[in-house]
Amino acid sequence: MSKVSMAVDLGGIKMKNPVNTASGTFGYGWQYQNFFDVSCLGAITTKGCAAEPWPGNPKPRMTEVYGGMMNSVGLQNPGVHAFAAESGPWLEELSSKGTQVICQVAGHSTAEYVAALELFDELCPWAAGFELNVSCPNIAAGGAACGSTPEGAAEVMRACRPVTKKPLLVKMAPVRLPEIARALEAEGADGLTVINSIPGMAIDVHTRRSKISKPTGGLSGPLLHPIAVRMVWEVANAVDIPVCGVGGIMTGEDAAEFILAGATAVSVGMASFAEPDAAARILSELTAWAEEQGVNDINELIGALEC
Repeated sequence: MSKVSMAVDLGGIKMKNPVNTASGTFGYGWQYQNFFDVSCLGAITTKGCAAEPWPGNPKPRMTEVYGGMMNSVGLQNPGVHAFAAESGPWLEELSSKGTQVICQVAGHSTAEYVAALELFDELCPWAAGFELNVSCPNIAAGGAACGSTPEGAAEVMRACRPVTKKPLLVKMAPVRLPEIARALEAEGADGLTVINSIPGMAIDVHTRRSKISKPTGGLSGPLLHPIAVRMVWEVANAVDIPVCGVGGIMTGEDAAEFILAGATAVSVGMASFAEPDAAARILSELTAWAEEQGVNDINELIGALEC
């Protein structure tokens, strides 16, 4: 038993500790059950689902790069109906053990987000809340991310807010963060997930082709951790709602940086690919760090950066 209370409140999602998993890096949770006791975590965020199944992008979809990885999966998913039927029973049991389940919502337009969220709200009563991934390309608007402007992000949030009474988080694209964060807060977002992967390129110089099927992909891993910490700090200082910090967390100290920068919770991403039980180790290391700080409650360390 820790000497420090590790419980946090992520926009109405009551977590027994601040460690979450990043959507798209942890499947639907049950894929990791044979590696460690997933119920030790404060929350998991499931891979994004849309109202209808998405096939995703052609292979190859992932490649290692120096200091991280790049992906172009294209949010392949079975759709909310299949997700609820196939993964719902296991996730409901996980929820009963005190680990909050956050379901990520995907869409290519405002109408698609609303349709998916309506299904989630109906079919997943065990969900503690939902995360809108506004980094999806808006097909109707020419392919730019739905949340790449304050106006676009606000439109999605405004349409989705009446759909559910449960907490709504938003996973933000790494662009114009403070102003988009304020726009989302104004439309009723309960919390923000910062950041999503950063666009990058990886070229095979021998074949002169991209190392993945698309010219660009989402860059993630420890190489972008300092950028993510800075962006979390900017957002935490721009809004009053809580932030979940994501980006290159490989150790408990990486997670602690996010906490000090203003994050209420953190999400482990790429580390779970390299080390399937990384989230449990990071939780242990984060708890040990909090104890070393001599506080009674982890909340005392949120935003405690001294400049």
